[in-house]
Amino acid sequence: MLFDLPPAPVLYQALLARDGAYDGRAYVGVTSTGIFCRLTCPARKPKPENCRFFASVPECLAAGFRACKRCAPLAPAAESDPAIRTLLGALEQRPAYRWSEQDVERMGLDPSTVRRAFRRHFGMTFLEMARMERLRAGFQTLGEGGRVIDAQLEAGFASPEGFREAFARLAGVAPGKLSREPLLAAHWLDTPLGAMVAICDTERLHLLEFADRKGLPAELKRLNGLARGTLGIARMALHDRLGDELARYFDGRPGGFSIPLALHGSAFTRAVWAELMTIPPGVTRSYSEIAQALGQPLAVRAVARANGANQIALLIPCHRVIGADGSLTGYGGGLWRKQKLIEIERQLAREHAFDEGRTARAD
Repeated sequence: MLFDLPPAPVLYQALLARDGAYDGRAYVGVTSTGIFCRLTCPARKPKPENCRFFASVPECLAAGFRACKRCAPLAPAAESDPAIRTLLGALEQRPAYRWSEQDVERMGLDPSTVRRAFRRHFGMTFLEMARMERLRAGFQTLGEGGRVIDAQLEAGFASPEGFREAFARLAGVAPGKLSREPLLAAHWLDTPLGAMVAICDTERLHLLEFADRKGLPAELKRLNGLARGTLGIARMALHDRLGDELARYFDGRPGGFSIPLALHGSAFTRAVWAELMTIPPGVTRSYSEIAQALGQPLAVRAVARANGANQIALLIPCHRVIGADGSLTGYGGGLWRKQKLIEIERQLAREHAFDEGRTARAD
């Protein structure tokens, strides 16, 4: 499990020692290279500030890291499934190619079987893996101030039209129309549960969503309209502050979030979001309990709609709302993420309660 990992300093020492005890149980993503490795990798060791540790290969891939060619962290899955081995080899040879299911069929493989195998081992399909890498490369080029044509080539698209079309599916607006002096700036943040897109102005956060959320393009298009076409890609001071707070959160350290929020919704929707923010970490509520807390016990469906309309993940903790029967119910970021978010918060709550009890006994 992700949250059973030892602290980062312990894992970094294991990386320096090439400790085989963590093989298959922990991986390191190197932010300066975009590569993830086994802790036993013989490559030159990165600086500790450039290391992020993960409990599984799917988490590394979802965070946007590519597999190291020296220690081959994807090898166990490839060795257990010939189809995975074949496709990973093809992707390594042609990383910028626009793969399709027809390509998979031409290789003598069944697309549905391949989809199931990749999801089982990596948490995403083969086509999603290839597309995410291409878009990530293009997004980073734009974020660093590069030209659209440079981003297009970095993402491996044969034409500007192809890149604009693919980018529009993610950002909801063609990159050539993105403002060079944005009022609302989008930035890409890597987390242990996958890449997230954060949009803020100089003072407030307007959106924080996982990059693979299906509703993200529509949300970004709506924000671009509110900003009258001044949505762009840039890194602001608030993005750095958010990155620090997210790192603390995923490390299981107390402190919470303090980023000012811009809430775009009706009065009722904002009231639901405000109620969500009163739910302590490690605690869950049902939709009916939220409705009752608002004094509108019959508004359960309206509460569910407001919960689903939340576009500031984690900080407005819609993942803490579950079904009346205890089921996880829907979550735009995926139920697997919802489960992990609840786990990390319960672990934090247990550790915090232990620390408080220890302090009380000392007094």
